[in-house]
Amino acid sequence: MEAPAAVEDIPADAGAEAAEDQPQGFPGGPSDPSVPTAYADHVACSERPELKLSSHGRKVHSLGRPVPAIEGLIAGTGLSPLIACSVDIGDQGLLSAFVERWHREMSNFHLPVGELTITLDDVSSLLHLPVIGDFHAFEPLHVDDVVQMLVDLLMVSPESARAETVQCRRPMTERYAWGVAALVHMYDQLNDASMSHSRQLDGYITLLQCWIYEHFPSVAESTVDQDYDEASPRACRWIATKKTLKSIRTPSYRERLDRLRIPDVSWIPYGEHQEVRDFHVRSCYSGLLRWGPVAVYYRPERVVRQFSYTQTILAPPLDSWVSYDDIHDRWMHYEDHIVPAGEVCVVPRACSSDYIDWFFRISHPFMTLGHAEVCDDIAERLERHLSLGVVTPGSSTHEVIEEWLRLARSVTQDHLVYVRCRRRQRTDQA
Repeated sequence: MEAPAAVEDIPADAGAEAAEDQPQGFPGGPSDPSVPTAYADHVACSERPELKLSSHGRKVHSLGRPVPAIEGLIAGTGLSPLIACSVDIGDQGLLSAFVERWHREMSNFHLPVGELTITLDDVSSLLHLPVIGDFHAFEPLHVDDVVQMLVDLLMVSPESARAETVQCRRPMTERYAWGVAALVHMYDQLNDASMSHSRQLDGYITLLQCWIYEHFPSVAESTVDQDYDEASPRACRWIATKKTLKSIRTPSYRERLDRLRIPDVSWIPYGEHQEVRDFHVRSCYSGLLRWGPVAVYYRPERVVRQFSYTQTILAPPLDSWVSYDDIHDRWMHYEDHIVPAGEVCVVPRACSSDYIDWFFRISHPFMTLGHAEVCDDIAERLERHLSLGVVTPGSSTHEVIEEWLRLARSVTQDHLVYVRCRRRQRTDQA
């Protein structure tokens, strides 16, 4: 080990230079890195091709309808709604554009309008899977092993042991919250796919794609099934085949997301469907969710606009990992871990006056240069209004214009740096 440097060998201004070299956030990204702590490894900091989608929806449909005996077995598990609600084709450009905005620390998407996520209510409405019940845990025990144990320990015949085992398996599966399992698996795949080293998105793509169709009608060019019955899972409402999907690449979807405004989002899209699939308060549970050995954070407090409440600024999320038993215990006593009811939105999709300004500091709301140019134009117009004296200094209108001018300037400056950094990195890699 080297000896520490003598005090006299250190330049007097070294501390000041070191302080100046310390990064304050990320160029073009979050200026406050206290929330997206893994941003340095996020795909938004790098260039990569569109994600490869690993989905077998088209293959499943080509197999045809299951025989009645098989459908009966599936119905006993509580998974029968999935038989009819898988999209044929995944929209590669659309899904890639959304994955770029997913952040595992908050378990949600970061957009120019703030944070949104796939909630338990979304899963319940889209897939008609139960969100009430036990967490599903993998049991590394095969039926044949169970039969052999019964034969050896209870000295019953193999036929009797197998009959009892099969009979006991079916009712057990009905008690699982399969909707939680679907959401945990989706979050886990998004967590991996949003990292710069990842090149593929696995999981049940139908859930993500149909969620986008429901909440972002101005972004995704979707096709509605005119024969859709509201009694069916909401995912069955959408058609995604080679004939209906258009060849839109990720850059085009990026631009659409950068132009997104708060009124463009369908924050609560299942109004008429709630007569079929009622909202359950467990959708507002906050904490860890588990599927087998996989555990993810579920943070509805960050997206309360999706529950008709006013969104406010939150403290950075805390990672407090606990045992699997504790996760299960919290879930079974969910009423103690429900997000506190905030202020109900007088105007739908409302947020506190300081929320968007704060969100722009802790996030990267834009991904393309074009939007920065628009913000630059907005800044020039606002400056012109102030310089002409059209608005009385000190008035509430004057304060609002100054606030938006400052916000437009920060977006323009940060985003130009961000684009330059991305281009320079791409050139260096080439």
